[in-house]
Formats: sequence, C-alpha cells, structure tokens
Amino acid sequence: MVTRKIIQSDMFIRQYKEQQLRSLNRSLCNKEDEMKIAITAASGKLGEEIIKKTVSLASENDVIGLARTPEKAAHLGIEIRPGDYNDKKGLEKSLIGVETLLLVSGMDAPEKRIEQHRNVIQAAKNSGVKKIVYTSIQGAEEGTLFSQVVKSNRQTEQDIMNSGLDWVIGRNGIYIEPDVLYVESYRKQGGIRNCAGNGKTGYTTRPELAYAYAKMLLENKHNSKIYNLHGEALTQYELADYLNDAFGTELVYTPISVEKFKKERIAELGEFIGTVIAGIYQGILEGKANNISHYYEAAGREHQSWIDYFSSLT
Repeated sequence: MVTRKIIQSDMFIRQYKEQQLRSLNRSLCNKEDEMKIAITAASGKLGEEIIKKTVSLASENDVIGLARTPEKAAHLGIEIRPGDYNDKKGLEKSLIGVETLLLVSGMDAPEKRIEQHRNVIQAAKNSGVKKIVYTSIQGAEEGTLFSQVVKSNRQTEQDIMNSGLDWVIGRNGIYIEPDVLYVESYRKQGGIRNCAGNGKTGYTTRPELAYAYAKMLLENKHNSKIYNLHGEALTQYELADYLNDAFGTELVYTPISVEKFKKERIAELGEFIGTVIAGIYQGILEGKANNISHYYEAAGREHQSWIDYFSSLT
C-alpha cells in the first residue's frame, strides 16, 4: 500500500513537472512568435530590400515575408507566408504570432488599394499585431494627375493612425533607379524629356529606403512619427549631369509640357501608369517633390550622397 502511494506520488510529480515544462515551452514559443516581424510584398523589389536589411540588423529567424505568390519569394531564405491584400482571412492566418508588420503600399488603382490596405490593417488587429510601419509616398494631394494616388495613401495613413496600433509612416521620395536603367533609352532618344522643368526632386534608392524602414521596424523611438525619406533634391539638369559622368553619355534635359509628356507616357505605358508617371513629374514641376527630408531621423545616419551613389555604378 505504501509502495503504491509512493509510485502514485512520483507519477503525479512527474506529470506535474511535464505539464509545467509544456506550459513553459508554450510560453517561450509564444514569446518568440510575438517578436516576429512580417514584411509584405516580399517578392517585390522594395519588399525584398527591406527584408534583406532587416535580417542584417536582426536575424532571419525574426523576419517573415508575406507574398501573394509565396514561391516567388522562396529565394530569400526566410519563412514566406501567403499575403494577398484581397484575402483578409488568409492575412489573419499569416499574421498569427507577428508583433510588427511592414505594409508596402499596393500598386492597384487608388479606390481598390484603400480597401486592400484596410484588409491588411484589420487582419493585423485581429491577429494581435502591435505595430504597423507603412511605406507611403510624397506628392501633391490636389491638382495633379498623381493626386488621386497620393490621396489614397493619405487615407491609408489615417486608417493606420486610427487603428489603435502603434505606427510609423515613411513617405518615400522618388526612386532614382529607373533613370539609371533607362540611360540607354535616353541616349537613343538624345536626352531626357519630361515636364519637371526646373523643379527639384527628392530622389532616393531602394537600399537606402530599406535601411531606414528596418530601423523603423526595430526601434520603438520612431512610433507615431511621419518621415519624408529621400536624399539631396536634384533638378533634371543635375540628374543628366550625374548620368553623363557615370556612363560617359552626353544627355541633355529638355522640358516639355505636361500634356505632351502625358500623351507620350500613355502611348508607351498605358492609360493608368502613363497618367501616374505624368502626374509625378507634374508634381515635381509644381515643387511638390522638393520637401524637407527626415532620413537622418529615421535611419540614424545621412542618406547616401549622389556622388557616392553614381560613383558606385562605374
């Protein structure tokens, strides 16, 4: 009888210890999951760069990529989960265990992207996400062909600020990479033609943006801040000079009217994208792309200089 009681007591103690160990393991797992950072649009150029920079500052175990087509992001070497902005239920599942979410602004038409972004925001709330970092844009909110896109981003900014979650918003400058990739076309055309006139552009690069966003994801001191993210502002004449120095070209910038540029862009790129591009350069003409940069505040260092950037291309 005594022996049986001792055995039963030992079994009870062992079961209790095992139960406590399982509870501790679950707690540790949950704690680890809560520290996860999820980055949307992982298969896109900006999303991929942000993932790389965030992994370099944290670790690959801390970062999850979300992609509409996960196999397209499989090469990144991190966990990739489904991330279709139109699928709120799927997003809720993919965001389980995520503490901080980076939302890369969608590329759909303005009226569609507002609802898509709301799907992501609501899914984040439903899944226990605590913080959203949003990649927004700079630009004129009224009066240009690009204004509807800008206003849709401002609506998402407001939706995020009203979500009850911690938030940080970056307003991206204009990528300089397309001009670099387009240099041979510029050469064949005899120069650069657009409607920016003497307006200055706050250009940036995807790697520089990615570094700033990685810091915004990892550092809570950025919460409730809105940052303009770009380097030194350039005119199109200065851009042509930098391209000529880097590639040995003799490009000349020629300003043309907004309407003429719009027709050219639509003919090459289609109605929606062509109109958007024309609107961006219309905003440059009107001074809407020449804003104070907060890059240093966001990244903790200066934006790469254009001398350094173009020197790195040669």
